[in-house]
Amino acid sequence: MLRLAINPLPWTFGPTGPTLSESSLRVALAELAPTGFRALHTSVPEGIELASYTALLDEYGFRAAPGYVSGPFDQEELHDELVETVRAHARLIRELGLDVTFVAGGLDAERMMRPAIGEGSDPGRTRRIADGLARAAEAAAGEGVRLALHPHVSSIIETEEEIRAILDATTGSALGFGPDTGHLAWAGMVPAQIISDYRDRVIAMHVKDVSLSGMQQAIRYSDDYMTAAFVRGIWTEPGRGVVDFDAVFDALPEGFDGWCVVEVDVPNLPSRVESARASFQALTARYPFTEASA
Repeated sequence: MLRLAINPLPWTFGPTGPTLSESSLRVALAELAPTGFRALHTSVPEGIELASYTALLDEYGFRAAPGYVSGPFDQEELHDELVETVRAHARLIRELGLDVTFVAGGLDAERMMRPAIGEGSDPGRTRRIADGLARAAEAAAGEGVRLALHPHVSSIIETEEEIRAILDATTGSALGFGPDTGHLAWAGMVPAQIISDYRDRVIAMHVKDVSLSGMQQAIRYSDDYMTAAFVRGIWTEPGRGVVDFDAVFDALPEGFDGWCVVEVDVPNLPSRVESARASFQALTARYPFTEASA
C-alpha cells in the first residue's frame, strides 16, 4: 500500500537558495509533528553524522523517506564522477533502511530564466543524459537502491519529449520513474497520462499541485522560475490546483506500495504548517495510505 512522507522544503529552501541546517531541520520537525506526517524526505545537513540525523528524526517521531540526488548528466566527461556521487548517496539511503531514491538532472541557467518550455532542447544532450543515468542506476542498484527519474521544470530533464526519450532509451535498465505531479503539469503534461504510459517503471512519486492563476500569470509575464514559484505562487497543495489526483492515483501500478512524498516547495496557504496539514488531510482522506505514520 501507499506510503506517505513530506519534503520540508518550506523550512529549508527560500528565495536565495537552500537554508538546510540542523537548526532549520529541528524547527521543521517540531512544526510538522502535529500535522500527521511521520516520514521525512532524506536530506542530511552538512556536518551532521548519519547517527545524529536519525536520532533527530527519532526525537520527533519521524522516520526517513527517499532522498534526492542530482547532477549535470548532460556532461559526458563528468559521468564517472556522477556515478560515484550517486553510489555514495545510495549507500547513505541504504543505511537508512530504504531501497529507493530520486535522481534528477542539474538545473539549466537558460531554463531557469525561461521555464517549462524546453529551452535549448537537444536530442544529443538527452541521449548523453540517458547514458549517464543508466550508469548511475546500475551503480545504485549495486548498493541495493533503485533510482527514480525525477523530471523538474528548469532542469535538463523538463519536457515530455525528454522524459519519454530517457525512459525509452533506458528500458531494461535499473532506472525507474519518480514523477512529480506539479512539475509535469507546469511543463504542459497530463500527469496521469505519462504515469500510466510508464506505470511499469514508477517506483516513487513527488506530490504537489499547480495553481491555475499562478501558472497563467507566470506565462503572461514570462516569469523566470523563482518569480513563478515565490511571487506568482505557482505551487499549491494537492487538490487545490489543476492536477487530477484521482486519475494520477488510478494510473499507478496495481498494488503500488511506493513512497509518495509531498513537496509543496512554496506553500500557497498562509503558513507552511497549514500547507502541510492540508496536504496530509487531502491525501489521507481519499487514498489508501497505510504508512502515514512511522
